[in-house]
Amino acid sequence: MIHADLITGFLGSGKTTFLKKYVRYLIDQGIHVGVLVNDYGAVNVDMLLVQELMGNDLCDIEMVIGGDYDCHRRRFKTKLIALAMSGCERVVIEPSGVYDVDEFFDVLHEEPLDRWYCPGNVIAIVDAQLPEELSQESDYFLVSQTADAGAVIMSRTQDASAGEIESTLAHLNKAMQTYNCRRRFTSDVITKPWDELSKEDLSTIASCGHRSESHVKMPFERTNAYSTCYYMNLRIPLHELQKITESIFNDPGCGNVIRIKGFMETADGWYDINASKDSMEARPVEKGQAVIVVIGENLKKDRLDAHWKQNRTGDGTLS
Repeated sequence: MIHADLITGFLGSGKTTFLKKYVRYLIDQGIHVGVLVNDYGAVNVDMLLVQELMGNDLCDIEMVIGGDYDCHRRRFKTKLIALAMSGCERVVIEPSGVYDVDEFFDVLHEEPLDRWYCPGNVIAIVDAQLPEELSQESDYFLVSQTADAGAVIMSRTQDASAGEIESTLAHLNKAMQTYNCRRRFTSDVITKPWDELSKEDLSTIASCGHRSESHVKMPFERTNAYSTCYYMNLRIPLHELQKITESIFNDPGCGNVIRIKGFMETADGWYDINASKDSMEARPVEKGQAVIVVIGENLKKDRLDAHWKQNRTGDGTLS
């Protein structure tokens, strides 16, 4: 049986960054790995970030994007079948940031996937600087993504204070209580900065397995709560881009903006952009696709468009 690992976490928590580190570790062990990047958006930015894993004989990559829920689920199953047929020994799945982990277990128990796959590791990524105030829907996904995790790993701990890490743990445990889940998190959460993770650490994570914890199910459709707005072919200096993202996060009229991410081409080359309310990261990359994605709840596109139009000095189009 092929072990299917799930790397899950809320929007912008750092799943793709950890996935690359984890998959490289598995490849170094001589394991033929299949990677399935699974998103509900019309543009799969995360797929572009994992392309650097391509070209290795021990790594096959598939993606699923767009479509309504039923269509998306059929595509997801089809890609899993394709990875099984390609001879993968382990498959690592990165879903959308608004993903109910119960779907992962349900799909693997459906025919014909149950002939090839069994659930492996569930690895949950939690931002160490988790906002104190999250919507009811966001807290629900936080619970779903961590309750059954064999390993819970905090991201960006190198930038977080001890108080912020403690506050994030308290928020997580309060959410567990709200949704009647008995699980609580203390010292079992991995808070080591990712650059310091050793081979022994990754070996432990690669055999963490999963748990089975019950919690209250929330009857709501993800498509009603979360949305994305796309901005194509923008060319903006990084210092101006930072001003725009700050103005958007500080404008409640835009809706509840959770993350702004994508790629920007400047005179110095391509950058991978990942912005939150508190900071903007711009990491040089070899290549990208000219798209910026705004992710959040109840987004107001007209108001978002105004920020880009009023602040942009470069050429570009809004889409």
